[in-house]
Amino acid sequence: MQVQRLRVLSLQVCALHCFSVRRNAVTARCKGLVDSKRPRRRQGCVLPSCISRNPTYTCASARADLPKSFNFGEAEPQIYARWQQQGCFQPDAASQETPFTMCMPPPNVTGRLHMGHAITTTLQDIMARYQRMRGRPVLWLPGTDHAGIATQMVVEKLLAQEGVSRQELGREEFEKRVWGWKEQYGGFITQQMCSLGASCDWSRERFTLDQGLSEAVQEAFVQLHEKGLVYRGSYLVNWSPNLQTAVSDLEVEYAEEPGKLFHFRYPIADSDDHIPVATTRPETILGDTAVAVHPEDDRYKHLVGKMCQVPMTNRLIPVIADSYVEREFGTGALKITPGHDPNDYEIGKRCDLELINIMGDDGSMNANAGPYEGLDRFVARKKLWADMKDAGLVIKEEPYTMRVPRSQRGGEVVEPLVREQWFVRMESLAKPALQAVEDGSLQIVPARFIKTWSMWLENIRDWCISRQLWWGHRIPVWYAFQDEAAADAAPGGRGDDYIVARNQQEALQQAQQRFGEGVVLRQDPDVLDTWFSSGLWPFSTLGWPDQNAPDLQRFYPTNTLETGHDILFFWVARMVMMGIELTGQSPFSTVYLHGLVRDEQGRKMSKSLGNVVDPVEIIQSHSCDALRFTLATGTTAGQDLNLSMDRVVSSRNFCNKLWNAGKFILMNLQNVDQERWHSLETADFSQPESLQELPLTERWILSATHQVVDEVTAAQERLDFGAVGRLIYDFFWNQFADWYIEAAKVRLYSQDASQASAQEVLVYAFRTVLALAHPLMPFITEELWGALPHRGPALMVAQWPSHTHAIDAAALDQFKVLQDLVRGIRNSRAEYGVDLGMRIPATLVIEDDALRELLQQELPVISSLSKLDESASVEAPQSHSVASNGSASSGQSVTVVISPGAQVRLPLAGLFDAEKELQRLAKQESKIAADLEGLTKRLSSPNFVDKAPKAVVDKATAQQAELQEKLNAIKQKQSDMAQLAQSAASC
Repeated sequence: MQVQRLRVLSLQVCALHCFSVRRNAVTARCKGLVDSKRPRRRQGCVLPSCISRNPTYTCASARADLPKSFNFGEAEPQIYARWQQQGCFQPDAASQETPFTMCMPPPNVTGRLHMGHAITTTLQDIMARYQRMRGRPVLWLPGTDHAGIATQMVVEKLLAQEGVSRQELGREEFEKRVWGWKEQYGGFITQQMCSLGASCDWSRERFTLDQGLSEAVQEAFVQLHEKGLVYRGSYLVNWSPNLQTAVSDLEVEYAEEPGKLFHFRYPIADSDDHIPVATTRPETILGDTAVAVHPEDDRYKHLVGKMCQVPMTNRLIPVIADSYVEREFGTGALKITPGHDPNDYEIGKRCDLELINIMGDDGSMNANAGPYEGLDRFVARKKLWADMKDAGLVIKEEPYTMRVPRSQRGGEVVEPLVREQWFVRMESLAKPALQAVEDGSLQIVPARFIKTWSMWLENIRDWCISRQLWWGHRIPVWYAFQDEAAADAAPGGRGDDYIVARNQQEALQQAQQRFGEGVVLRQDPDVLDTWFSSGLWPFSTLGWPDQNAPDLQRFYPTNTLETGHDILFFWVARMVMMGIELTGQSPFSTVYLHGLVRDEQGRKMSKSLGNVVDPVEIIQSHSCDALRFTLATGTTAGQDLNLSMDRVVSSRNFCNKLWNAGKFILMNLQNVDQERWHSLETADFSQPESLQELPLTERWILSATHQVVDEVTAAQERLDFGAVGRLIYDFFWNQFADWYIEAAKVRLYSQDASQASAQEVLVYAFRTVLALAHPLMPFITEELWGALPHRGPALMVAQWPSHTHAIDAAALDQFKVLQDLVRGIRNSRAEYGVDLGMRIPATLVIEDDALRELLQQELPVISSLSKLDESASVEAPQSHSVASNGSASSGQSVTVVISPGAQVRLPLAGLFDAEKELQRLAKQESKIAADLEGLTKRLSSPNFVDKAPKAVVDKATAQQAELQEKLNAIKQKQSDMAQLAQSAASC
């Protein structure tokens, strides 16, 4: 089995490598478009020549140039294959650090990547890459789920195309067919996860039907049975007539659908009286065993204890009193059908009512339905209602919106039916899971789900774990018979005596001890609910029940479980309960719950709405990095994410900006010699003394870099992935790219010593940006990292930037003044319509002596950023300087107040077309004045002020004030413009 598993893994790796050179072919394969008759290549797969076998990234070849844009279509698969070749996904066996372990929520083996998988994979990979860069040995363990119902349905549909049923094939041959299908098509979902950059340890990939995991399932069943927690009994379950199996609550979807409410008379025996009753399912009348009324309902008190006759039958049933009945709903009387309704079932147990089953496994009526036997349930509904109408029992029928339970897999209406099934007692399992959250040993993020967690576990019901399928873990129960004839005659192959054992050999030994040598065994035909095996996932994948398994000892319990909040109960809670019960420990310490990915209008993605966004298509068109960054920055724990393509485009533009920054830096390193290149590899500004001799601009960007490291690290630790992405975006785009790169050009284009320091700061800061962004955008950051001067291995296993580096708080404040000065100059240029390319004179008036000296040193940077000419200067303030915030014109110049201690004087006279600007301002004045006049007339009308809602009047008043302010500003600007024009003319 181990050899077979490794062989399958090898094939998947081969498929991924082929994906790197034949992307379109893989796309077709991922979409299930490959010809099923085409033979699959199983041996001799050779790595394409385009994939480097060099175990490290070499800078010498990359430093020369980068392509115009990042060719993600070719680069992403190559980078991923290189990571795998270098063993980057496997935990460091020699590390003494505390491991970080996660188990991937196993997707269905039939699955195709959707946005739910994409966000789960992205967020888990962010955690894995971050912890790996923090120096911890990371095990992110991947695998797939056998998906009992889904997989069986797929193969049965294929058989139907051949004109064969599984019953005709027989169980053994059918299972062979399913295994064959799984071997041929079952790896597509994992290949697609590779395209998302999932840094899982694929050498440990598991499948829920692996031999080891199957043995774990058998062991868990046996242990729970020995403790009295597993039992067989007849209870009401969700029954799928099409699949003819019980289904879990998760596989039932409730839909609001139009239906009817049928009102009819329930005749009182030996009387002309009756009770009016309403139902949405008339066919279930045939299984009624009581009519219930509220004990305090005066309308029906006199009927309690009497018998009434079930319509169209000879059966008599009692009228009972039960406080569950709502007097105000419907007629105030409730028909009780314990065999076909979960609420009625509880009433039936409470009142000791007879339970009658009127339906067969296929949803048709059985012998208990009398003359309606053999009819489909919906046909029987119409026939019974017509007969009741002829008998004069019908009162009315009216439209009614019903909450209809439908099978998630087959789409048919699910029936509540009483069936003999295997169950797990949940109450005693739930208590430790509740306690784990209460004492803090298990943390749920976000914390608001704790209330939901507690409410569900405190009201938990026993879990039906048996499924009437052939694909899955066969229930390890064997029934004992005296001989073959008795075994063949047993209904469903089950008898009264059974053995629970880990395998057939153990079962036979126990049976022979109990019943003698001639005993005949038949294994229970059912399989276990898929959630039973996936409930063991965090520890069965690590070698449990072998307590000495190396992986179990080193990596269990795991650290974090990341999954959707919609399976908090169906999977997360069961893993916690099973983990505590079977291993004595919670399987993880943190549960992070993400929301659903919806379309941009907030609607759930569905084929019927035509709003499904395919992550594979986004990866092909916009890159994996763009998709991951979009999902990460849009994530808030527990909140749904509305995904729009505009956000994906914005993320792609961010990738382009990152790439262009890398190109700019490398372009300015083209002429450095090898010795200088090596010195850039070790550029380090982490210590306070390394900042002291640098100019203000460099001290600012390095301090801002170290500051964002602290902020991003803190956000990573609290699992705030949205904040991580936004912090990186804002720093890189708004500070590093928009300010420092532009400022650095002054020094880079000089020939003095400042050029070298600017190169070192650029490389150091950009490397830090790449490291921070890598968990979110692994491919483009890895490619840029390999091209830049750096020491050590691939970025994904490089060291995370330290959060203890130097921050010069004064430099941060001082550079803010510089930024404000530049913004003030830029705004004034735009305000007065100065040509964008024209260099203008300016005087910076700075009160603080130390700051004035710093800004004097940075005057070339300020001039470059503001497009000032050579006459620009920095001066101390004069007595006539403007003292209040704002701007003023004094004949030939404009003074802009940045702060009480910083001003800019701009002699703008003659630097713009005053006539053209005055014409433009006149048009603006005319439009605003017209709008203001109309709004003023509206507000002066008593009809509006007295009759309109207060909020509307307040909004109009605020708009009036805003328009008046704009009008005053334009008039002031016209005055300033006229003065400047006059001054220019006089000169």
